[in-house]
Amino acid sequence: MSVRARSAAGSAAGNVAGGDQATAPPDAAGRLLGRLSVLPALLVMAWLLVGLPLLLVGVFTPLAMLLLSVPLAAVLVVIGLRWLPGRWPGAGAAPSPGQARTPWWVVIAVVAIAIAFGVDQMIYHSQFIIVTRDPASYIQFANWISKHGSLPIPQDTAAFGGTHHGLTFSSFAYYQVGNSVVPQFMAGLPMVLAGGFWIGGVTAAVAMAPILGACAVLTFGGLAARLAGPRWAPLAALILAVSLPEEFTSRSTYSEPLAQILFLGGLCLVIDSLGEDRAGARVIAALGGLALGLTLLVRIDGASDILPVIPYCGILLVGRSRRAVPLIGGLVVGGLYGSVDGLVLSRPYLASIKSSLVPLALITGVVIIATLAVIAWRWDKGLPKIRGKWLPNAAAALTFVIVIGFTIRPYFQTVRRNSGKFFDSIIAGYQRADHVPVQPERLYYEISMHWVFWYIGLPAVVLGTIGAALLARRCLRGQAPTWVLPLMIFAWAIVTTLYDPAITPDHPWASRRLVPTVLPGFILLAVWGADWLLDRVRRMDVPRGLYVSLAACGVAVLLLPAVITTFGLRVRSGGPVGIRIAAVGLAFKTTYGGEIPAVNTMCAAIPRDASVVFIDSGGGGEASRLAEVVRGMCGVPVAEIDRAHVASTEQVLRGIERAGRRPVLLAGTQKPLVQFGAPIRQIMRLRSTQDMNALTAPPLHTIPFKVTVWMSEPTP
Repeated sequence: MSVRARSAAGSAAGNVAGGDQATAPPDAAGRLLGRLSVLPALLVMAWLLVGLPLLLVGVFTPLAMLLLSVPLAAVLVVIGLRWLPGRWPGAGAAPSPGQARTPWWVVIAVVAIAIAFGVDQMIYHSQFIIVTRDPASYIQFANWISKHGSLPIPQDTAAFGGTHHGLTFSSFAYYQVGNSVVPQFMAGLPMVLAGGFWIGGVTAAVAMAPILGACAVLTFGGLAARLAGPRWAPLAALILAVSLPEEFTSRSTYSEPLAQILFLGGLCLVIDSLGEDRAGARVIAALGGLALGLTLLVRIDGASDILPVIPYCGILLVGRSRRAVPLIGGLVVGGLYGSVDGLVLSRPYLASIKSSLVPLALITGVVIIATLAVIAWRWDKGLPKIRGKWLPNAAAALTFVIVIGFTIRPYFQTVRRNSGKFFDSIIAGYQRADHVPVQPERLYYEISMHWVFWYIGLPAVVLGTIGAALLARRCLRGQAPTWVLPLMIFAWAIVTTLYDPAITPDHPWASRRLVPTVLPGFILLAVWGADWLLDRVRRMDVPRGLYVSLAACGVAVLLLPAVITTFGLRVRSGGPVGIRIAAVGLAFKTTYGGEIPAVNTMCAAIPRDASVVFIDSGGGGEASRLAEVVRGMCGVPVAEIDRAHVASTEQVLRGIERAGRRPVLLAGTQKPLVQFGAPIRQIMRLRSTQDMNALTAPPLHTIPFKVTVWMSEPTP
């Protein structure tokens, strides 16, 4: 490659992927915010990097984790924070030297918003430990590995006198595989929650959700400062914090906040690596790739979100950027962690979602091959220089076409899919409760863009679309290097998620799909778009009072829609002036309360030498909800006999007695226990609330949640 060609390639790389920047005075406040916003990701990475190997070899214990993860965390934090740049070049729509420095009030505001969010979530956090949906399955997964340090979970058939016809060991989110029970989902979040169990039992574990949510908001604030400008970071963090999906996923142990910490933190680190060309920049790039790759260890869906990193790495390679190889290395290591976890510890889960994983794997293969082909083609030529306006303008126009298409999609399409009798019965029940026509095969995915309208409002989507269109033009012209990877990722993730959310469509449950990328992406693009519009106004030399008024209106139209939905603000008659604002939404409502004391009472009633057999009808009964709770938290062997095989119960009871244990039968009602002739007593009577199942409007209310357990100790 000629010297001239190398020079051109290096210049192109600087324009498109973030080249070397001139030396400038450090920004103390910005540096502090930058460090604080990536600190959660660095700590999580250290924990996960050590935790998975220990879990694989069966020694995931508090002592081993402390001895290995604390030194690694110290290394990652020292290395990562030491080489973060002292400033953020090019942040915002119209950066200038005067605007580059971060005011201290920005740091205080972002940190205060994150802390306030965490405190609020802690006040209203749930005790979701009975397995009806994902948070409780993560809790039970974490409970098991915190006590036993290994997987899979043994069935302990010997405690029942061997195997028996009709005796099963599976339950919600727990697969029966050979002689073992395998938990559903990836091990990333359970390994983090296990730390909570070690600190303070299940009470501390469920309290981890608000802490992770607060860290995610802090990380997002740091990303907003890097991309939209420091002064917009508090507003961006506040919009995310008051959005209902963020609050919903931070009150129970969902995987999305932890995924946000790694995903958004990874983007922060990659952006930070685009500063001065020094050894530290390559280290930061490697850490950024590692954080992005480790999202697979938390949620397998993360593989789709980070897919655009592959062509971005191709851009860096063709541009001869020294950050390319470290970024690829970190991404590969993180991806391998997720792949090993899925294939070794969560294989039944991957098999259950094969219909979505196989196409994703094929697409990933095509993207890798195409990227390698382009690299080979352009290796000696460097990055092409975009000439003319047609391609940037076409990209900008396509942005509007896509958003308008998603908006009008309900008028042209009704998404239907045959998902099986069990799933169809669930949808039909939600439809009856929501007073809409019963169409069990309907998925409501055609209104996915309207979900975004519900939670952050039409103004945020409009401004976000404008921002995306303008940034697409700038990125193709090489004018917004720090936005190249974020725009690629957010554009891809927003389109793919809204096209096929791949989730049960009831809300607030389905809103979790928007949390990792869709809402953060729209909010970032919206505040950038607002900055661009206000810069246009500022250049018109309007009076300062008018400018401030317009800015305040912009803040209000971005923030109020999220507040209205989350708090369920309604105008009611009454009050001193004849009207009052009532908050009827979910902001001040707690769900799944009382589950911890209810489970403790149940466990206290079960003898320590018991072998528990649930007699239930299955399909959502107490056996499916509580089998893993009894096994993991009560510490006794458990199995189920459904009513179709109840005749085998006597044989099972005799087997338990031969094994030297005490037979205990549990059921959701007294009726199936009466035939065994032993006294029956109630050991759980939980009366709580759960999230509603709204399909066509934002959720506002909770609904009753009841669990009853009866116990009998028959003598064979």
